[in-house]
Amino acid sequence: MKKLIIVGAGGFGREVYAWAKDHSDCGQAWDLAGFLDDDASALDGYNYPVGVIGTVEDYQPHTNDVFVCAIGAPAVKQKVCQLLLARSAEFISLVHSSAIVGENVTMGGGVVVCPRVTLTSDISIGDFVAINCHSSAGHDVVIGDWATISGHCDLTGNTRYGTGAFLATGARIIPGKAVGDFAYVGAGAVVIRSVAAGQKVFGNPARVFA
Repeated sequence: MKKLIIVGAGGFGREVYAWAKDHSDCGQAWDLAGFLDDDASALDGYNYPVGVIGTVEDYQPHTNDVFVCAIGAPAVKQKVCQLLLARSAEFISLVHSSAIVGENVTMGGGVVVCPRVTLTSDISIGDFVAINCHSSAGHDVVIGDWATISGHCDLTGNTRYGTGAFLATGARIIPGKAVGDFAYVGAGAVVIRSVAAGQKVFGNPARVFA
C-alpha cells in the first residue's frame, strides 16, 4: 500500500486531508500517512490522527510514498514541489467525487479539484493547479501550471490563466479575457480587461493596485 503525504499542513492542507479521506482510493491505493511542513507545530490545537512527519527541506521520499500538494500561494507551491520532484517524489492528482467534469477536460499532474467544482467542456488544466470549492470553469478555459483558483470563482468561457496566476475568493472573469503569469486577482474582483503578468488587481471593475 502506498503512503499519501500532504505537502502543507496549513488551512488548505487540513481541507485537502478531508477530501483525501473521502476519496475512493483511500484505503485502496494509498493510506494517509501525514503532512510535510517546515512548521512542526502547524497542527497544534487541531485533532488529526496523523501529524507533521517532517520538513520539506529534509524529507527524502521513499519508493512507496505519493504526495499531494496543499499549498495555495503559487510561487511557494512551485518552489516546494520542485524541491520534492528533484528527489523523485511522485505526486498524484486529487479530484473530489462531487466535482462535475464534462467532455474533453484535460488535467496535468498534481492537480487538486475540491468539492462542488464544475468544469464544463473543452478545458485544459496544467500541472499542480488547485481549484477550490464551488468554483466553475466554462468552455475553452485554459489554466496554466501552478495556478490557484480559490473558492466561488467564475472562470467564464474562453478565458486564459497564466503560470502561477492566483484568483482570490469570489473573483469573476468575463469571457475572452486573460490573467497573466503570477498575476493576482483580489477577492470579489470583476475582471473586464485582461490582467498583465505580475499585476495585482482589486475591485469591480478590477483595477491595478500599485
